[in-house]
Amino acid sequence: MAPTWTRLIRFIAEEDGQAHIGQVDARQFPDVGLSVVKGERIAVRLIQGSIFDGVVTEKQLHVARLLAPIEMQDVPIIRCMGLNYRDHAREANMPIPDVPVLFVKPRTAINGPYPAKINVPKIAQDGSSDYEAELSVILSKTGRDIPESEAMNYVLGYTCSNDVSARTQQFKNSQWSFSKGLDGSCPLGPVLVAPSEVDPHQLDIKAIHNGAVVQDSNTREMIFDIPKTIAFLSQGTTLEKGTVIMTGTGPGIGAMRSPKVVLQDGDDMRVEIKGIGTLCNQVYYE
Repeated sequence: MAPTWTRLIRFIAEEDGQAHIGQVDARQFPDVGLSVVKGERIAVRLIQGSIFDGVVTEKQLHVARLLAPIEMQDVPIIRCMGLNYRDHAREANMPIPDVPVLFVKPRTAINGPYPAKINVPKIAQDGSSDYEAELSVILSKTGRDIPESEAMNYVLGYTCSNDVSARTQQFKNSQWSFSKGLDGSCPLGPVLVAPSEVDPHQLDIKAIHNGAVVQDSNTREMIFDIPKTIAFLSQGTTLEKGTVIMTGTGPGIGAMRSPKVVLQDGDDMRVEIKGIGTLCNQVYYE
């Protein structure tokens, strides 16, 4: 059965202290991430089933705590695109790649929106902890050798994400998975938006650090759009249901700014995507 939700959140309910999924009214709460930060009481309609087949009911619950829109146990892997924005390639003085640049994060990198925090371990507390504002795609079903013409049929929805990176470790190695795969280094949220609700290739995307806009781009700058990405990644490779695909970032990452911007303990870090909302996190040095 196809899901009937359009704007899904996972949350702990005030009423029973249990985890649920629910439908947010975009007219009442256009940016649920900011609503949570402001302390607004958020009413949602309970979704019966899973994120993959959930049906919206009339039962109302209230949000006590917002969670990532997909559970870690439902994510087989996080596949990430590197250097996938034309404006970011220009900033880095790097040629436009001929094929997608891929790295992976383990599912243990999954993190939620506020009040969840970006946990920076000791290995990254060296002035190199960095942010990358990204649109992420979650797959609705498993597929292999998916043609571009059918790729969008595999999209469950879209959410905001932050590719938190330990740059010192990244620049030590040509393989990026360790430096970008630390626990909690993939915050997702605040909401999962159905494909019917947004054009994923025409979305303003910003990173906001302590109130200052540090990245400001649009998903139309993607070098490889979502159908091309899914088709490429599925060549001879099974993409499992629940896979998260991070689609790359625009210019303005901390390591390339002058002066450099570093995620410090207590910082406020946000990813804002038009039509989806704002993923808010505080930085915590463990």
